[in-house]
Amino acid sequence: MTTDLPSPPPATLHDPFAPLIAQPADALLGLIALHRADPRPGKTDLGVGVFRDDAGRTPVMRAVKSAEARLAETQDSKSYLGAEGDAAYTEALAAIIFGAHRATGRLTGVQTPGGTGALRLGAELLARANPAARVWIGTPTWPNHGPIFAEAGLEVRSHRFFDPATGAIDFAAMVDDLAEARAGDVLLLHGCCHNPTGISFMPDEWRAIADLCAARGLTPFIDLAYQGLGDGLADDAAATRMTFGTLPTALLAYSCDKNFGLYRDRVGALWVQSAGTATASLVRSNILTLARSLWSMPPDHGAAIVRIILESEALRTEWEAELDTMRARLNALRQAIAAADSRLAPIAGQRGMFAMLPLSSSAIAALREDHGIYMAPNGRINIAGLRTDTIPAFAAALLPHLDTAGEAR
Repeated sequence: MTTDLPSPPPATLHDPFAPLIAQPADALLGLIALHRADPRPGKTDLGVGVFRDDAGRTPVMRAVKSAEARLAETQDSKSYLGAEGDAAYTEALAAIIFGAHRATGRLTGVQTPGGTGALRLGAELLARANPAARVWIGTPTWPNHGPIFAEAGLEVRSHRFFDPATGAIDFAAMVDDLAEARAGDVLLLHGCCHNPTGISFMPDEWRAIADLCAARGLTPFIDLAYQGLGDGLADDAAATRMTFGTLPTALLAYSCDKNFGLYRDRVGALWVQSAGTATASLVRSNILTLARSLWSMPPDHGAAIVRIILESEALRTEWEAELDTMRARLNALRQAIAAADSRLAPIAGQRGMFAMLPLSSSAIAALREDHGIYMAPNGRINIAGLRTDTIPAFAAALLPHLDTAGEAR
């Protein structure tokens, strides 16, 4: 006997993604696409933040190649390392960052997928510890800084520190804006080679920042993404060492992308300094729990390369020599650009891969359309995108537009 069952009602289409709001396209990715589509042979890419040599290449460092060969020969397993990643890698990096005088028992570090992963892990830790904390970020900054902390649920506040008219730090404006910061807030700082301005706080300004954090109960969170590309490994870490040596609590996000040339391998680390060993134990347990939920286990290949380089005297010497060459190229390009016109003179005293040109949005568009010179919409340029032989043409195209700096961006 067969029983006819009633037909089910027509299915109601439910689209769980319909409530999403379209997001603006990434400006830098759009710039990359425009540059690739430009058929002009003399086009110049000053937007993408990667180091290039004088031939316009982003080569794999020799020390990295040698370390990869050793890794291929000796690695006997691809098993997981755990949520903390390669502990020997983190310890080897800590030595070049913090030096010999580290807060033993109060400083905990873990491997992360790039500096971005370190920033996000730190943001999640801060949000878990104090959801009401506000994160103060200087303007301008790397465009991804704000979204990283906002996506972790933290309120982002901005403060002034850069005077675009002079290309210098406006420290008084920074102090004035931070008068609104309250105990428990976080102050994000670039450890060296500021992205996008290239400017650096002087040692006395760094000490004043540390004093301000101590007096106001602020937690500094240093983003150190370019160690060795400014004035050298030790000099570029000096502000970090002073801050961690002066204040009881601090965070550091680190990236090996630039100084080891490991961009696509995503190699970073997060360190958190606690006021005491008991708190440090709490911090570590929470960091590992958060990391487990964010990416479970960090990728090993790039971190293993860094560890091998730092553990080998010969490879470390070779790496430091290559890093010295990269730094010398960047600083020589700065000198050449600055010599082109007095209005560009501040660039000589800046450090790292980036500088901000005082250009209007119309000038930036004209440089792209008329000369094939591509840069970020805010006038940020990657110094390494230039070559010694292209600087005269770049300066000739640029100088007529510097007079329009006062126009609305």
